[in-house]
Amino acid sequence: MITLKEALKLDKSDLADLKKDINAKAKEKKEIGAYIEQFNDTDLSESGEGVPIAIKDNINVKDWELTCSSKILKGYISPYNATAIENLLKAGLSPFGRTNMDEFAMGSTTATSQYGKTLNPLDTSKVPGGSSGGSAAAVAAGLAVAALGSDTGGSIRQPAAFCGVVGMKPTYGRVSRYGLAAYSSSLDQIGPITQNVEDAKILYNIIAGYDKKDSTSANIDYSAIEFSDRKLKIAVIDNYINEANPEIRDAILNTIKELENAGHEIIHKELMNNKIDIATYYIVATAEASSNLSRYDGMRYGNRIEGKDLKETYELTRAQFGEEVKRRIMLGTFVLSSGYYDAYYLKAQKVRHLIKEEYDKILSEADLILMPVTPTTAFEFGAKKDPLEMYLEDIYTVSVNLAGNPAISVPIAKDSNNMPISLQLIGKHFDEQSVFDGGKVVEDIVK
Repeated sequence: MITLKEALKLDKSDLADLKKDINAKAKEKKEIGAYIEQFNDTDLSESGEGVPIAIKDNINVKDWELTCSSKILKGYISPYNATAIENLLKAGLSPFGRTNMDEFAMGSTTATSQYGKTLNPLDTSKVPGGSSGGSAAAVAAGLAVAALGSDTGGSIRQPAAFCGVVGMKPTYGRVSRYGLAAYSSSLDQIGPITQNVEDAKILYNIIAGYDKKDSTSANIDYSAIEFSDRKLKIAVIDNYINEANPEIRDAILNTIKELENAGHEIIHKELMNNKIDIATYYIVATAEASSNLSRYDGMRYGNRIEGKDLKETYELTRAQFGEEVKRRIMLGTFVLSSGYYDAYYLKAQKVRHLIKEEYDKILSEADLILMPVTPTTAFEFGAKKDPLEMYLEDIYTVSVNLAGNPAISVPIAKDSNNMPISLQLIGKHFDEQSVFDGGKVVEDIVK
């Protein structure tokens, strides 16, 4: 597939041919299920005439159906564009195709979608990651030039790692959340999934910026990122690397040696027990999800199923949520309930502050933090039957969202099953410059 950098040089006629080619390939490889249109056997949705960019099904595109891969939103047509989509259109890019996702972005496999599961194009017996698995699979399968995803606890970086592509989560507040269907409002961020670091930088530059429609958007000076050739000081998180699967650990340690050989300074640090991160994340995220998804009741939002009375109408309508979404709503409602709020939610917010302080302290001594993206490479469907075991797949990614820092996932090697291994680089708040510089350095080293 042509890169985004190359596609931006194409004229109108070449772009039309490119879209036809992507449409044809999507129909040929419909078993991958990267796009919702592949399940529906229709042409990919299109808006505008520019360079085609795949869009996750929780980002509003005017006149497109938006379902967050849930039955409860079936038939909902977006009346407006998300700010990120407006920015794409202004830059001459074209939303092209709705990518499959875990229902309401809750999951790590893209198997909780109402449409069906997305397969990892590198090995169809394995998961592509989630919740932005459709976006990552589309890029990895050569079915998209680039894609937008959303990252609440690793949902861009983890599928990018499983599919061997680049995934970037911006600083919280750097990319407008206006038009992004909310899962956990204090954690969600839209970001790029691309074939290489340079394409991620290009797409990030296009979608980033202040937006008055988003109260959490950062109103600070913003200038486009350009790569700089400099030596970086990188803090390696030893305890996280040592805990990872041996093949991931060895691949990361080899990359660290190469970074040292290239003249970058490596320092060694440790972070607190990451099980604390997981506990904190699932309290904060589910509490916010419980609040955000309460509006889907068939009255204000959602595909209404009529019952014999109001109570039954509510019950039948909300029964359309999948099992994982119900599980998280129930957990979130519990931690916010009277008698448990202080014991769980309030305590989680205090720990969240400690996690942020821990990152800030290390990043006061270094330009970047380096650690794994996932504890294992892509696993087979059905391998993680216990929900708690599945949640632990996010063990290295959730803390970055809790702290609000920018991060990038870059592939560095293959395991013994020929599946991708990636590492992630984490920067200071609003220091996307260092994140992209570090990502490019790693990418160049492992080529």
